[in-house]
Parts: sequence; C-alpha cells; structure tokens
Amino acid sequence: MRADRLLSLLLLLQNRGRMTAPELAAELEVSVRTVYRDVEALSASGVPVSAERGPDGGYHLLEGYRTRLTGLTDDEAGALFLVGTPAAAQDLGLGAVLATAQLKLQAALPAGLAARTRRIQDRFHLDAPAWFRDADPVPHLAAVARAVWEQQTLHVRYGGWHGEISRELRPLGIVLKAGIWYLTAMADGETARTYRISRILELEAASDFFERPAGFDLAAHWQESTRRLEAALYKETARLRISPRARKMLPMQFGAAGTEAVERAGPPDREGWSEVELPVETQAVAVGDLLRLGDEAEVLGPPELRQAVAGTVTALAARYGTPA
Repeated sequence: MRADRLLSLLLLLQNRGRMTAPELAAELEVSVRTVYRDVEALSASGVPVSAERGPDGGYHLLEGYRTRLTGLTDDEAGALFLVGTPAAAQDLGLGAVLATAQLKLQAALPAGLAARTRRIQDRFHLDAPAWFRDADPVPHLAAVARAVWEQQTLHVRYGGWHGEISRELRPLGIVLKAGIWYLTAMADGETARTYRISRILELEAASDFFERPAGFDLAAHWQESTRRLEAALYKETARLRISPRARKMLPMQFGAAGTEAVERAGPPDREGWSEVELPVETQAVAVGDLLRLGDEAEVLGPPELRQAVAGTVTALAARYGTPA
C-alpha cells in the first residue's frame, strides 16, 4: 500500500538522515521516479522534506522534526521474531513488514540507542544457509506459514522417500535448519511429524480449522525429533586412525559428530596420527563418507566396514590403473 510506503520513506529519512533518491528507491524496492512522487506527496501533506542538489545532496527532514507515527501493527509485531534473519522473513512473505517494523522501532528509540542499534546491524549478520549448497525452492512456504498461524488444515501431495503421498495435515510450526525449511504437523491418528517443505508438490488450504494441542512446545519437539533422527541414522561406530590434517577435516565433513570425535580422540603417536571413534550411517553410506578423507584416514574397524572400504579402494585402483 502506498500509505505504508510513505511512512517507510518518512521513517528512513528520520532514522538515517540525508538519503539520495536512488538510496531510497533501493530500500523501498521501487523506482526512482516513484520516490520523486512519494516525496512530493509527503511535502504536500505537510511533512518538511528538503531536497538538495549536487554530489552531496539528497533528501532530508527539517532539523528537529520527528514523527510519532511509530505504533506497530499486528503483522509488524509478529514479524519482529525474524529480526535476525531477514532472508527468512523474505521467504515467509514478511520482508516488507519486518523492514517497516524495524524502522518504527528505531524511530521510537532515543537518539543514542537508535545509533547503537544501527552500529550493531552494521557489525553483525546471521547467514542461516549451509555452505556450498543452494537453498531449497519453497514455493508453498508462505501458504504453509499462513496455515500455521491461522491453525488451518492443509491437504498436501508430498514427495516422500517411498514415493508420492497425499495427506491431510494440521500444521503446528515451521523450523529453519541449515537453510532448509521444515514443517511440523499432525496427520489423522499420528503424533507430530516433520515434513520438508520443499517436497510439498501441491497444497490446498481446507475450509476447516483445528485446535492446537495444549502445551505443544515446538522447540522441545524439534530437539527430541532431531535426537531420534540421529539415533536412527547412526547405526554403527567406526574406529579410525587419522592424520593431523584429517583432524581438521572431520568437523567439516561430519559436523557435530566429527567435532565430538576429535574432542575424544586418543593421544597422537610418533607420526602425529591418532585414533577416534566416529558414529556412521549404514555401511553403504559410511564407505562413501569415509573415502572423502582420502589417504588421511585408515578404517580400523569394524572389520566389515574396513573390508568394504578396502574393496571399494581396490575397485577404484583397478579402474584408474588402466588408460582411459
């Protein structure tokens, strides 16, 4: 709405001082021509906006002028929990709402505190997605978020591990983990389960609403489900002999499990190598994961895993031992 944009423009000038038309256009995600029209509209409504030409020019408010139009709407107040993750807010369709809420908060703060909040924003940034991986496409994320908020039943077609399924879900919450969006929801006759939102192929909001289970704690449920997933994934424990370089690689390759393995590692031998115990998934997965360490690690056990790694290495040596 234009009224919201005019208020955002006014708060930008109040919070940041002099700004050029291109700077305002970038912040408001509009054209420079639209900024010109909006500034004219503010001036016509009695807001003392001044314009100065030249390389150091721009728009600014009359010295001492401050607006008191800083009350938050319901949507803006609700968006504040995403203040540290602007990209997530954008994905949820709340980017503009969050930006306006932040401007209003800054405008309501005393000058010293407002300057401090801007310094913190300039010096700290949270980047949620994991390294070296594009974010999942989540075309249905905003609709899922709306259903969570309104406690509205969803009919979805979902691409699971064993093929496509159709489910009626009662959405309870959304979690962003390492750049991937998950939905916690209940289906008929089931406890709360986790669904990867990018795997929702089709979605339709039903006309009925549901009662959220009393006392449901999303954070506690997520923590417990994560623990169960890790217990189900890590079927075995591999005993490895690793080089000093592999000690650095283990946390990067295996995350928390690798970090814990390094922390519990035995003392290094004369060559600097040490023994660690690392939780691994099924044998087929573990072989590929462990081979990423190259010749910086040796599998000592279990014997079946060592044999499987040796068989793969032998096959690779045979393949690469002949000219292409």
